[in-house]
Amino acid sequence: MLMGPTATGKSALSLALAERFGCEVVSVDSAQIYRHMDIGTAKPSAADRGRVPHHLIDIVEPHERYSAARFRDDALTAMREISERGRVPLLVGGTMLYYRALTEGLNDLPEADPAVRLVIDTMAEEKGWPGLHVELARVDPRAAARIQPNDAQRIQRALEIFYLTGKSMSALLSRPKYVYLPYRICSLALAAGDRDWLHQRIAERFEIMLELGLISELRKLRREYALEPTMPSMRCVGYRQVWAYLDGEYALATLRDKAIAATRQLAKRQMTWLRATPGLAWFDCNREDLPEQVCAMVQAHL
Repeated sequence: MLMGPTATGKSALSLALAERFGCEVVSVDSAQIYRHMDIGTAKPSAADRGRVPHHLIDIVEPHERYSAARFRDDALTAMREISERGRVPLLVGGTMLYYRALTEGLNDLPEADPAVRLVIDTMAEEKGWPGLHVELARVDPRAAARIQPNDAQRIQRALEIFYLTGKSMSALLSRPKYVYLPYRICSLALAAGDRDWLHQRIAERFEIMLELGLISELRKLRREYALEPTMPSMRCVGYRQVWAYLDGEYALATLRDKAIAATRQLAKRQMTWLRATPGLAWFDCNREDLPEQVCAMVQAHL
């Protein structure tokens, strides 16, 4: 497994590892799953995907939902098929919830129910999400304490679980998990020793995305799909800010500032998750000899 915050060079390093050890990449990225969302998700290029097979990229449409439970099933299937070919699965990405679903298992939560979600959305139109947060505090105070009053996605999910099961999400999450992962894991993590360097890299990468046509990409998606800003695909960093820009909420300069700030916050959250994860082998992503250093460590592990 190769983990790390956004913009730390995981994709480039994964190619070196894959070619050195006969790997195929399994993407662990909750944005790269969406078709036609290429620029803002920094997907591997067609050339890179030609060099090394990649899995779990471009598997759902932008208006569809995808869960950590579905990721776990899809990842285990891909890993089994890669192993049967005599190759090595290399999991690469920055969606820490997906890693935890795979390595720590999942609680027994109900699947999303479109009818119940429609009812909740209708309630939100009448009361606002802060009003539904008050309702959540009544039925699941522990969940409400850790969910912000305007976090529509998480409020919706917590209420949905309660309406479907009659039990709070917090109670269901406290049950033991079942874990099935029949692999010997080598867990690698990238980090930026120089935070200013990472911030500059994030800013430069977003500027490149704009030059490549990120705004036009989202404009086309809005024409071709019945998208809403609350959909998971449109809550991805970068797309969320471009959506607001296209709606006239702010100017281009503000779009840059907001998208870069949101990406920095994402990197900070990813690092918080990683620091709480035991058993990681850490590497400075800014080292010139990074590929050699990581390959040596993996070779020793094998």
